[in-house]
Amino acid sequence: MAQDTVRRRKASSEKDQSDGKKDEIEDKSDDVKPKYGPHVTFPYQRVWSRCVLILGVMLVVWYNSRNGKEVVLARQNDVLISKNLIVECSEDIKSEADKFPGCVPEKCARVVSDKLVSATESDTLLKLAKSGLKLGGSHGGASTLDLHTGALSKGTQFVNVYALHGAKEIFNNADFAIYRVVKTKIQHAVAHHFGVDANKIYLTKPTFFSRLTSVPAKTIHDEYWHPHVDKETYESFHYTSLLYLSDHGRDFQGGRFIFLDNNSVNSTIEPRKGRVSIFTSGSENLHAVERVTSGERYALTVSFTCDKRFAISDPGFDKIKPKSI
Repeated sequence: MAQDTVRRRKASSEKDQSDGKKDEIEDKSDDVKPKYGPHVTFPYQRVWSRCVLILGVMLVVWYNSRNGKEVVLARQNDVLISKNLIVECSEDIKSEADKFPGCVPEKCARVVSDKLVSATESDTLLKLAKSGLKLGGSHGGASTLDLHTGALSKGTQFVNVYALHGAKEIFNNADFAIYRVVKTKIQHAVAHHFGVDANKIYLTKPTFFSRLTSVPAKTIHDEYWHPHVDKETYESFHYTSLLYLSDHGRDFQGGRFIFLDNNSVNSTIEPRKGRVSIFTSGSENLHAVERVTSGERYALTVSFTCDKRFAISDPGFDKIKPKSI
């Protein structure tokens, strides 16, 4: 019994000594001051710290997602008097500056205007396109009509639209006159924006109406969505323009025009009825058209060359001999 009492007293004494040493250490730590002064604190410190962390994460995500970034050059609901995006000319454009003086631009660009072609002119050309394409039409999703040669998509082939029954009721000189006026407006816009002589750029082929739909492709001519450079496809090309005759998001879905740039930033144009886009045809303007997912997308492609050997004349029903293509 006495031994138990002695052990309890001894244990209690050791505990008191341990507690005393602990208190002494804590007291000494309280006396230690920060080497560089007191810690800085401010209201809502934790909230601000979290905001900074979230912002850092967002910046990292943005930086890692720059590949495939998209810039909209022209939205459907924009009304643009003129919008230019300068790009560096490719060697395939620069190399021809001496060959075609006064025609090849020093600066290449992409131009969009909603004020170049009137609503009446757009309506007339849309009616002309629809009427002509109604006489044929591809079995796939892309149909074209070339008023200069008469080439019309029909099934999986091409026929001469002027040789078809009913063509004389569709085409008339008044509509052709509107067509020539629009072509001339675009030609002078090319000369103005690229600082070249309007008399030194010539209409060239192919210049044509197009109708794109969501119908699956039947032939290679229906596969309009592949990225391409116009000058690689048609060596004579120097300037390409498109007049849109229907509205993205209203008349059709998809079908945006996309410039694919080396810095992985894509520039897109959303078609708007009456909108004209013009660009140099070299490899500085690699582009593609999105697949149309619904509706019908109408446009008129108008192409120009500096090489007079590849010039074509304006269309006219009296100039076309009805023969098969």
